[in-house]
Amino acid sequence: MVTFALAVPQVSLDRAANLKMMARMAHTAADAGAGIVLFPEAALTGLLNVDDPARDLPLGQPVPGPATETLAAVAQARNLWIGLGLLEREDTRLFDSAVLLAPTGEIALKYRRISPGWRGPRADPAVYGLGIDVPAAQTPWGKVAFLLCGDLFDDDLVQRARTLELDWLLLPFARSFADGTCDQTRWEQEELAAYAAQVRAAGVTTFLVNYFDGGDLPDDNSFGGAWVISGAGEVLAHYPLGGPGLLLVEMQ
Repeated sequence: MVTFALAVPQVSLDRAANLKMMARMAHTAADAGAGIVLFPEAALTGLLNVDDPARDLPLGQPVPGPATETLAAVAQARNLWIGLGLLEREDTRLFDSAVLLAPTGEIALKYRRISPGWRGPRADPAVYGLGIDVPAAQTPWGKVAFLLCGDLFDDDLVQRARTLELDWLLLPFARSFADGTCDQTRWEQEELAAYAAQVRAAGVTTFLVNYFDGGDLPDDNSFGGAWVISGAGEVLAHYPLGGPGLLLVEMQ
């Protein structure tokens, strides 16, 4: 049995403040008895890339690097697993990535998003890279892997995840409505069923978490929220749209 914490941070343009908030939320999750805390896609910066390498590459973080080292220290201090999405910079390339930090402080798993939806149509593929593999890691509470955001709607990737015979699937994502609204009813009536159907196709309990933009990020409007959806497509728990917070769920 393990308690999962899905952390919905309020992401701002202040990257140092974002990292400090994530560390505080990880400590809060550990205080509540969580064994793992999961943060959203691009949680350190927001998904703010605009297809201009001069502007976008500075958003990237090396892996390992200062940000992962800061959170790895929290993982070690609190005997906690920490999963997060971040824009990863490797030399002159940028990736939409996710990492899982073990309580030893080591990187237990790194995944690079394979679906191209995080980058725009003008993005140079020589700069804005895509992953190839869907790796998995064994933890004390089961076998886990990442997908990121739109990966869940790539049927080939869903089937690849299914063949891994996972115990848990981690899905950090960044989501908004095009009109900038934050509407719980609209989400539940128009969108949630599609996510649940894809999780059912993957056949594994999936943890989804989205960051909240409180109005500081340009052209973003990500509305937050977190969900636990069973492999049968049933919503087991959720955190509402519209603000930061933690969803704590005990799983067997």
